[in-house]
Amino acid sequence: MRTLGILGGMSWESTALYYRLLNEGIRQRCGGLHSAPLVLHSVDFAAIAAQQRAGEWDAAGRQLAAAAGGLERAGAGALLLATNTMHKVAPTIAAGTRIPLLHIGDAIGRALAADGWRRALLLGTGFTMREAFLRDYLHRRHGIEVLVPETKARAEIDRVIFQELCLGRFTEAARAFYLEVLARGRKAGAEAAILGCTEIGLLLDGASSPLPLVDSAAEHVRMGLDWMLEAAGGS
Repeated sequence: MRTLGILGGMSWESTALYYRLLNEGIRQRCGGLHSAPLVLHSVDFAAIAAQQRAGEWDAAGRQLAAAAGGLERAGAGALLLATNTMHKVAPTIAAGTRIPLLHIGDAIGRALAADGWRRALLLGTGFTMREAFLRDYLHRRHGIEVLVPETKARAEIDRVIFQELCLGRFTEAARAFYLEVLARGRKAGAEAAILGCTEIGLLLDGASSPLPLVDSAAEHVRMGLDWMLEAAGGS
């Protein structure tokens, strides 16, 4: 197996999910006592979140690129950036290393295309829903038309992410609200929904959704597993 780098901490709740799913995936695919060879850099999310609010994306990109370089020196052969929002600075991170950044947009796009879905509702942070970096990537690279909720719903989705999910709080009220947003997305013509924040899957785990869900974290992990096992023939 090849060693994979995880650039995480945004939030650590989702990074813990990545770590668990990668190890479970290796155990399922390889059996026995096999586990995932990983190197991890976990940032202080408070500093990154402050840069997001201040619009200091270049500074955040440089910080994450430096961390990615450290993962490369530690032996990583490829990188997973364990967050959707910070893929806004993916080009800066990728330019800072000589190893591939496995882009979450490709993981999402391939999952949607595999089931023939071409029109998807995107749920994520306010930055991810409002700005075009992920929507444009999915349209340009995978032909996906991306819908987003109305402004008021986007504000509440974002509030729940930062004030509840990133703090490990998963309430029935938040779950019910997200499911209502999904129902409205279905009425607007969405064929599926992208859980475009890596904590949302934790909130909706086990819920009966009105739309098929593409969990960005789970699909990103699958991409990482495929890369790790590719040299050994994969599975």
